[in-house]
Amino acid sequence: MVAILHNIRSLHNVGSIFRTADGAGVKKLYLTGYTPSPVDKFGKKIPQLTKVSLGAEDSVEWEKVSNISFLISHLKRDGYKIYAVEQSPRSIPYNSKGVMTHHNTAKKLVLVFGNEVRGLSKAILKKCDKILEIPMRGKKESLNVSVAFGIVVYGIM
Repeated sequence: MVAILHNIRSLHNVGSIFRTADGAGVKKLYLTGYTPSPVDKFGKKIPQLTKVSLGAEDSVEWEKVSNISFLISHLKRDGYKIYAVEQSPRSIPYNSKGVMTHHNTAKKLVLVFGNEVRGLSKAILKKCDKILEIPMRGKKESLNVSVAFGIVVYGIM
C-alpha cells in the first residue's frame, strides 16, 4: 500500500502520517501540491515535522511530486487501484465488506488524502476507483487528517 498526501498544510499532520505509515508498513508516501516534505530545499530536516515523525521520514520511502493527475495516471498504468478518503455522495464506508475483503491481500492500493479543510477536488475524485469515508456518529462531520489516515490504513491492512 502507498498513499498520496495532497495539499496537506500542517507540518504536524504530515509528521504524524509519516509515523503512522512506518508503524503500519506503508510502502511509500507521495507528497503532492503544497504538502511539505521532511526536508527543505537545502536537504535540511524541517524540525516541526520531524519532531512529530520521530525519524519515520528516514524509514518510510517518500517522493515529492508536482502533478497529482500525472501521478494517479502513472500509478493506474502500473496496476494500482486508487481510493480517495473523502466525504462524497459516491463514498462508501472504508470498512465495508467489499473494501476489506478485496484488499486484505492486494498490494497495489493507493489511498489519497487531501487538505484538512477543503479535502480533495472533484477532478481528483473522478480519477479515483472508489471513494472511502469514515462513518461519523457524533456532531462533528470529519476527523483530523492524520487520525483519519491511521484509522483507514490500519483498517485496510
